[in-house]
Amino acid sequence: MGKLTTKGVQKLVRESNPGMTNDGDGLYLKIGKGGGASWIYRFRWNGRLRDMGLGSYADKTLSDARESAAENRKLVKQGIDPLAVREQKNEKKSVTVTVTHCAARYIQSHRRSWRNAKHARQWVSTLKTYVRPVIGNLPVEEVTTQDILKILTPIWTVKNETAKRVQGRIENILDFAAAHEYRDQVNPARWRGHLDKLLAKPSRVQKVNHHPAMPYDQVATFMGSVQLYKSMSSKALLFLILTATRTSEVLNAEWKEIDIGKATWQIPAERMKANREHRVPLSKQAIDLLLSLSRVKGNSFIFPGMKAGRPLSNMSLLQFMRGLGYGPSGEKGNYVPHGFRSSFRDWTGEVTSYPRDVAEMALAHAIENKVEAAYRRGDLFEKRRAMMQHWADYTFLV
Repeated sequence: MGKLTTKGVQKLVRESNPGMTNDGDGLYLKIGKGGGASWIYRFRWNGRLRDMGLGSYADKTLSDARESAAENRKLVKQGIDPLAVREQKNEKKSVTVTVTHCAARYIQSHRRSWRNAKHARQWVSTLKTYVRPVIGNLPVEEVTTQDILKILTPIWTVKNETAKRVQGRIENILDFAAAHEYRDQVNPARWRGHLDKLLAKPSRVQKVNHHPAMPYDQVATFMGSVQLYKSMSSKALLFLILTATRTSEVLNAEWKEIDIGKATWQIPAERMKANREHRVPLSKQAIDLLLSLSRVKGNSFIFPGMKAGRPLSNMSLLQFMRGLGYGPSGEKGNYVPHGFRSSFRDWTGEVTSYPRDVAEMALAHAIENKVEAAYRRGDLFEKRRAMMQHWADYTFLV
């Protein structure tokens, strides 16, 4: 029997004789015992014949049925079960995907690519604080620009840095949802070309909060008092000041990063704020300090903490300074460990003749000028070595 025609189908439906009529390529017109007519696509999967309903004759013409059969035939040729595809689509339609659910899936999918566990915790914390109370239970497909503004507007001018991070995270989550077909492609949290028309530019409202920094001419006296202590925290603080590095970089430093012979500390990219490897030239004083430390068996960290295999805690240096009368509300000054980077920077600018670029490179600051950054290849290492030795001689009295 040849292919069906529109008139032929109409005749079969009128006659209402139960049975299956083949149109070819797996498409059938099925007449039920009660006279109802529907379209069936029959295909072989794993050696067995399977029938897939394509809809009723009343809702779908012969041409529509052939088109549907052709789409499913392509899937079979690609090794894809069309019935499984339909089931997945039906599951998506039946399950309401909320913003919280989608956020959890996004974090689970991306956390391995993030630099550290702290970044993942920050994601969870900001979403829990700012996003979940407002739109957490809202179906992700229903999120609008007004919902985003409801989250961002109260904190945009008072906590702009946090607000910008929240905006970026919501934008990523909604893009993730669109990629999984949980919502359309229009992203109400997108900054460029959308929210930037509704909210003030971050540069206009951001307030830079500098870490309290000890005046550079007081650092040597301070370091002299620190040298009276023999605790691991005091040693770590001295090393931080001598290298002008960040607290996390010092506390997580491992012996394998140190080359005593070359007097170099090589910090891997994943531990740097700018996500770029950073070489630190070590002064004679820094090398002597390292050589004075005992290595703990089973612990790879230079400054080991009380817990087995772990470094000092993140608060150890600040707590040590508090014990000396410094830190927030301290009677000797509100200076904190991170502020010694500013002390170093002030010293290079006001006391020495080292070029600005050399000092900025020592602090592992990114080059703001994109053109200059594109052409900069070296890290001014030897110039930095002379500068860091000069800084050590200036601050480390013994």
